[in-house]
Amino acid sequence: MSRFTALALLSAAALPGALAWGAMGHETVAYVASNYVSSATKSYFQSLLGDTSTDYLASVASWADSYRYTTAGAFSAPYHYIDANDNPPTSCSVNLDRDCGSEGCIVRALQNYTSILIAGTATKANLQIAAKMVIHFAGDIGQPLHCEALDVGGNTIDVEYNGDDTNLHAAWDSDIPESISGGSSLSSAKSWATDLISEITSGSYKSQASGWVSGLSVASSSAQTTTAMKWATESNAYVCSTVLKGGVSAVENKDLSGAYTTTAQPVVDLQIAKQGYRLAKWLDAIVAAAK
Repeated sequence: MSRFTALALLSAAALPGALAWGAMGHETVAYVASNYVSSATKSYFQSLLGDTSTDYLASVASWADSYRYTTAGAFSAPYHYIDANDNPPTSCSVNLDRDCGSEGCIVRALQNYTSILIAGTATKANLQIAAKMVIHFAGDIGQPLHCEALDVGGNTIDVEYNGDDTNLHAAWDSDIPESISGGSSLSSAKSWATDLISEITSGSYKSQASGWVSGLSVASSSAQTTTAMKWATESNAYVCSTVLKGGVSAVENKDLSGAYTTTAQPVVDLQIAKQGYRLAKWLDAIVAAAK
């Protein structure tokens, strides 16, 4: 770890949380994950994070977003996404060499902070920050517009939601997830997670769950990158199939709270469930491999 990175991590240790996927969405991913981690993983991360409550993952799930908006954490802003320079809705694809800029991207960041946790040689403060980053990025990578370059991941596509002005990215981060959960609170996240856990354990996702983590590996940097690229590629595909299926003109300056949301909700449900389950197995693998 470079001296700059170490100092930047230390300076971030006390910052509060903020929004992205919607904080509620990130919390839901974390609650799903906390249901599926092993007892050893739960003990490890509760100890590392200094929180023995059931909220130990959810309480830090959005921390990385407040950090990125600080002077010390500005360097981490590119870590929340990968700019897929594809051509939606005609074609969607992610290419690491093409799309991960010199300042980094979510695939490289997830790999880097995972390696820090496995190595275990950083200070406790830095290990805590690495954990918070991994928890957050495992959620971000499931948001399709975090894996798309077009119009700054949809941030410059103006839309409306229930009559309010917003942008396409924000609609996917917050409005559509909240239309499923019924709100933006921690209790909304818990309730949504409970529903998703039921679907994973015994419902419509049961037959899919093992496939979500097929090939998952933290055995090496390349294995970590390969897994993260698989997640990013799956997420990016929804830009063509759902997010921008009709092109920019189909959503720009339109109110998305009706039929568009009805179509998007199953994708958001799936991605939150999927990344929560994957986060659990990723954290399990980290603890198993930690030195």
